[in-house]
Amino acid sequence: MRIIVDADPGIDDALALYYLRAQADTEIVAIGTVHGNVPVQQATANALRLTERLGLDVPVAMGAAKPLAQPLMTAESVHGEDGLGGYAGDEAKTTPTTESAAEQLANLARSNPGELSLLAIGPLTNVALALQIEPRLPELLDQVVVMGGALDVPGNITSHAEANFWHDPEAADLVLAAGFEELTIVGLDVTMESHAPQQWLDELPQDCYPRQILGFYADFYGSFLGKTGFVPHDPLAAAVLLDPSLATYREDRFAIELTGRYTRGKIVADQRFLAPGSPFGRDIATERTKARYAVTADNARFLDQLRHAVTQP
Repeated sequence: MRIIVDADPGIDDALALYYLRAQADTEIVAIGTVHGNVPVQQATANALRLTERLGLDVPVAMGAAKPLAQPLMTAESVHGEDGLGGYAGDEAKTTPTTESAAEQLANLARSNPGELSLLAIGPLTNVALALQIEPRLPELLDQVVVMGGALDVPGNITSHAEANFWHDPEAADLVLAAGFEELTIVGLDVTMESHAPQQWLDELPQDCYPRQILGFYADFYGSFLGKTGFVPHDPLAAAVLLDPSLATYREDRFAIELTGRYTRGKIVADQRFLAPGSPFGRDIATERTKARYAVTADNARFLDQLRHAVTQP
């Protein structure tokens, strides 16, 4: 599988890159960065650092610095001021490409029709912009896996909204409305259940870089979950992209709430028992193609795979 990664590194984004690098027959073709966990300049610096650390010779393109229609908000309280738990380290020797992340995504899809998959594990601003550059993107990409949403569980930014969708709800809604034939959404419904306990962390080698950066992340989760360990949101999305059998799914048509005073950024689905297309007007069911939303995951198998991936030299 050949993959474009769109990310906002970010501790769990770093783990996702570790996970992808460790898999046989998997190639990271390019990385695009976006605002989210940290400002896009820091996210780009972190992506460059991580590609060097992981020995990945791939282009890194800087993407959107702010959401489409709201102020920039970041999450250093979760990931540390440098986005990597205080362990970002020295500046990378490499530099980002001259094209934007949205341009990179559109151009790669055009030149490799049907051959590339997209793993989007940050706010979806770059993907939304790429759709404006290349409206055929849904038919040019083989498949898309998005980390985002909280359908039947509480959000992690507001009581209803998950972070990636909340950071740019308009972009998320554009992506869900674009008509991707193979779109899978991995949200908090499954990622929160994939919680890695303290024992998982303790079994990592002391000099393991992921163990270092996870210290800050685990402290954050421990402060409000009432248990030690951390939640590997983005690595689970990467794992589902490579092995869909890790999860079970529901199929539905989805949208993002944009105007609700308390629900802005929430993913919604048309779950009515009535047939769609009622005389009451247009709705999700008549406007959108179906996507898959993960509802359960084989957490034990996934956490074993993640431990193996992050301890590879």
